[in-house]
Amino acid sequence: MADTPLPAILVVDDEHLSVEAIKRTLEDDFEVFTATSGAEALSILENQWIQLVLCDQRMQGMSGLEVLSEVRRRWPEVLRVIITGYTDPNDIIDLVNKAGIYHFISKPWHPEELLLVLKNGTQLYKLQREHDRLSVELKLLGPSVQNRLDEQRRQLREGFNFDNIVRSPVSPLNAACDMAARIAGFDVPALILGETGTGKELIARAIHYCSLRSDKPFHAVNCGAIPSELLESELFGHRKGAFTGAHAHRIGLLEQAHEGTVFLDEIGDIPQAFQVKLLRFLQEGEIRPVGSNSTLRVDVRVIAATNRDIAREAAAGKFREDLYYRLAISPISIPPLRERICDVPSLANSLLERVTARHDIKISGFTDEALDRLCAYPWPGNVRELENQITRMVILAEGRILSADLIEPHILRADGAQSPPEPLIDRFIGEGGLLRDRVERMEARIIRETLIRNRGNKSRAAEELGLSRVGLRAKLLRYEIEEPVKLSLISGDAPDDDP
Repeated sequence: MADTPLPAILVVDDEHLSVEAIKRTLEDDFEVFTATSGAEALSILENQWIQLVLCDQRMQGMSGLEVLSEVRRRWPEVLRVIITGYTDPNDIIDLVNKAGIYHFISKPWHPEELLLVLKNGTQLYKLQREHDRLSVELKLLGPSVQNRLDEQRRQLREGFNFDNIVRSPVSPLNAACDMAARIAGFDVPALILGETGTGKELIARAIHYCSLRSDKPFHAVNCGAIPSELLESELFGHRKGAFTGAHAHRIGLLEQAHEGTVFLDEIGDIPQAFQVKLLRFLQEGEIRPVGSNSTLRVDVRVIAATNRDIAREAAAGKFREDLYYRLAISPISIPPLRERICDVPSLANSLLERVTARHDIKISGFTDEALDRLCAYPWPGNVRELENQITRMVILAEGRILSADLIEPHILRADGAQSPPEPLIDRFIGEGGLLRDRVERMEARIIRETLIRNRGNKSRAAEELGLSRVGLRAKLLRYEIEEPVKLSLISGDAPDDDP
């Protein structure tokens, strides 16, 4: 491995003995060039890459001031150090103003002091060169960074778009999306209503990225998750010493989101004392950080959301009516998932793509039976519960298709899962054939679903169907129904053995 080159220094003095003494002191740490006149020094600088010039003040011919002034004019990046036995203030002022010296060393000089000054000087030279190089690179990089930033903004606008919100053509969610899209273009507050897990924040982001503020910040805060005494500090900020633990100034989210959007989730949980301050901000556009005597003007659009019946609470005096009417210019109601079961297949496949990408797993989709079971469940936890269920199915899956035997028991045992969905019934009826054939097809389907719901336990399935164990076995053989053993093993309930 090659040695790192030593920093190059030029020593200029018209006394040979002085030059040799300095050279011996420095040659272990520097590559030392020497000159005994100003003209010789300038000639060396023309041909060598010198980082620092150490020059005597009083010399015959060109003085140290003249030499270093010329160096400053022709090679301004080279650091200049003067060594002198004179301390006339006027001389020092001239050296600083005309030659721009980095340091001056008094005679007689001390070796350790000389080494320290020159090492610091060459390190400063190195840092200055690196700074200059990076400055040039940043100028060249600037357009590239801007292009990448513009591309990221474009992707956000396209990603958080109402057209990309997963739903079916006849979904009840379409009306909410249409209303949100209309509001997005108007710079007014918005209020989103809906149960937990219905996707209120997704709608809020779509409003932001479809608005004129799309290139500005979007900040979300869950008001219900922050203690009431800290919520004001979180949104408005505080000054150092405003309360116990306020060891430094804090910029609130409203100030951070200047010219952008703040999403206040679960706004129904904020205390009434703070509702007054939030109302004033919406009316005046001013905030007062905790512990401050002055106000700040900020330009922020507020989108609020709640899972409560906030209109009823406002009428009952539990939420300020004036704040409610300030937010509820055109309330956007997000229907729960149980009211838009038609969206479940599309949502399930979209969530499956997200989950498999997150965990780097290759799964191609669901069986028809699995989708039927997912569509039969009311999903009290809405989209969030559906995503959790699909994540579980992906974790337990052993093949490339997610089957119904991976679904949790409480979903299979749900009331809605005890009979096939209407589209499934229509399919059996519409397949044609004699009434007896259609009834047998329906009977086979019911037996299979009952076995799945009971995790392959034939005794429990027979009891639920009102059959004897022998009768159930006969029907399994007649309809050639395979027993879902795999699901039973996953759940921990081993299927009972045949007699």
